[in-house]
Parts: sequence; C-alpha cells; structure tokens
Amino acid sequence: MNAPDTDATWASLTETILASIEASDARRLSIERSRVAPEVREKITAPVYSLKNRFSFWERLIRRMEADWQVEGQYPISAYSNDLDCRDQLQASLSELPDTAQAALAGLLRALDERFMQRTESDETGELRPWLRPSSGTARHGFWLRKPRVVPW
Repeated sequence: MNAPDTDATWASLTETILASIEASDARRLSIERSRVAPEVREKITAPVYSLKNRFSFWERLIRRMEADWQVEGQYPISAYSNDLDCRDQLQASLSELPDTAQAALAGLLRALDERFMQRTESDETGELRPWLRPSSGTARHGFWLRKPRVVPW
C-alpha cells in the first residue's frame, strides 16, 4: 500500500527542510546500525525508521483502516502496535527538527491523526490492551487507547 500524502508532502519540502530531516535521519541510522552485528552494520545505508518512513507507516495504517482492511496480505495485531509506536516516535522526531520543518510537516500529521480518529473508537473495555505493548513501556498518546472500528484480527 502506498502513502501518497506523505510522498506529496516530501515533494513539496524545501532543500533547507530536507537537509534538517536528513540530519535527523543520519542520527537515526547511527542508532539502527549500532544495534546489529558488525557484518550487517555496513550493509545498512538508510534507516528503516526514517522520518518519511514513519509518516508512511502511519499513513498506510490509516489507509488500511479506510479500506476496511481489504488490502493484500495479513495485518497482525503486532503490526498495529508497531504502527502506534511509529506514531509516538513521530512526535519525538519532529520535536528535534527546526521550527520551519515542524511547521511544514504539522499539517500532514494533523490530517493523518484526524483520519485515524475517524476510523477508530475508544477501547473502553480494554479489549486490545493485552496485545498492545508500547516500546517505551507507556503509551504517550491516546491512540493506544483506541481500536479500529473494523478489526482485522
């Protein structure tokens, strides 16, 4: 599944903003490379969790929900948890960028978050709680307390 809104936003960013994102992604690449064996480290040339990829992961989750999960392949609950983690990390990553970069990406994040809220509902009974484990140990956003209106698992 594609992430056209993310792609369109990235295509509209200035060189200055892209440079600040690249610096942030370089720090992320260093972290990701530090977590693997030396023989694998040199083969990793771009971070899996770059800022653009995190936006793309978040957008793809939302598009899957908007399509009532009618896309190829399965979507396990662990993928949902990973996508929620990506959303948490988006906020942290954005806060490290200059104000101009934050402002340029804020509209996309706000729009995606609104779409997420439209396709989810409060998990009042805690139905998903046993399966959702934020990597930080605590949920930083209320998204963790919501479940898809149409559940794929």
